[in-house]
Amino acid sequence: MRLPDTAHYSRPWRIHEVAGGYRLEDLWALPTPGGPDDFERLVRLIASGELSRDESPAVRALWALRWKVGNLLGWDRPDNSKRRATLKDRLPADLREGPAGPQCPPFTSLYLTGDEWAAELINQTMQGVMHIGWVRDEGGGYRGQMAVLVRPNGLMGDAYMAFIRPFRRLIVYPEMTRRIARAWGPATTSGAPRRLARSAAGRASTVAPHRRTGG
Repeated sequence: MRLPDTAHYSRPWRIHEVAGGYRLEDLWALPTPGGPDDFERLVRLIASGELSRDESPAVRALWALRWKVGNLLGWDRPDNSKRRATLKDRLPADLREGPAGPQCPPFTSLYLTGDEWAAELINQTMQGVMHIGWVRDEGGGYRGQMAVLVRPNGLMGDAYMAFIRPFRRLIVYPEMTRRIARAWGPATTSGAPRRLARSAAGRASTVAPHRRTGG
């Protein structure tokens, strides 16, 4: 389910300190009911690649077309010529020195806390951030929330984001949330605290790559 922008900006996320100049492109509530300590499970699910293995034929065909066109036009080459700064350069000291979280190619993890995970994508068309948060809902439980923040690269970036917007909102994200719901299962209640931020650095190398989640 798409959410209003206020559901992102009203929360004291650390990403607000880092992603100045980025616009909120999408915000979705994730069907991941759980307890206060289930954030670790959500991060691992998204980074594992499990969601990509369950894609529908329509979504697979759409992504195949996207990557083919991107290869032909060079959209996905690293933007080395302009050497745009990574958001890692903006991280406060505590986030920079803390765990980055699991790697999730083509994204690069930026930081991980007890209820936030941010990962960055830089290519020829834009700089983007996938931000996953863990929030308390109206019923007293918890669920995930995914924000996609972008900074387009000039007119080409604006045109690209406008072109793919209806595909993302009508096909890609609704299908993704359905796959998350199937993989997640019913609501859970956590027992002993499981704080991924305390041990992610030592375990990140065990997480399988994930192809994509945004842009």
